Amino acid sequence: MKKKIGKGVYLVIDPSMQQEVLLTKLWEISKYPLAAVQVWDNFPLGEDPKDLITQIAKIFHPTHVPLLINNRWELLDSSPLDGVHFDTVPSGFGALKEGWGKDVIIGITCTNDLSRVEWANANGLDYLSFCSMFPSSSAGVCELVSPATVKAAQKMTSLPIYLAGGIKPDKISELIGLDYAGVAVISGIMSSERPGDALNAFYNKL
Repeated sequence: MKKKIGKGVYLVIDPSMQQEVLLTKLWEISKYPLAAVQVWDNFPLGEDPKDLITQIAKIFHPTHVPLLINNRWELLDSSPLDGVHFDTVPSGFGALKEGWGKDVIIGITCTNDLSRVEWANANGLDYLSFCSMFPSSSAGVCELVSPATVKAAQKMTSLPIYLAGGIKPDKISELIGLDYAGVAVISGIMSSERPGDALNAFYNKL
């Protein structure tokens, strides 16, 4: 049965992090509520991603938190993944979706170009993520998204909206006035020596 993405903190993890450190932090984080977990497409050269994905799934599947992969849709059939998050509109999406053979959670990154929201509506996606709301090193080359863009998107779709890019607990107050399901976070939690406490700091502000 297809899982549903929740509300709150959507955790993005960097698989290039030293694996023992990464898994230790994820075990701690698994004690707390999460909307979803996404594995960023940043695997070390030569590493088989399926082994790490399987280990992460063992941590979060007992808590029913959806596990998604960034872009690498070809791993859906061979790994215990619940969905895929695209950074851009994939070529031949209809054929890809039919070929997966299972119902998966699908999300996409949006910018100030609202045509992507229209595409998500037309193609039955499950959620949208707007990036980058604030300057962020982990958001790469994402352009800064205007709050007006998010408000316009809310009038175009009923899909859950997540906000990403440079979001820290002290930035949450700047998002007042926007109707969103949660925030996507990577370094704000995973770079902390106490990721559980870091996660709680976000929920205290949310």
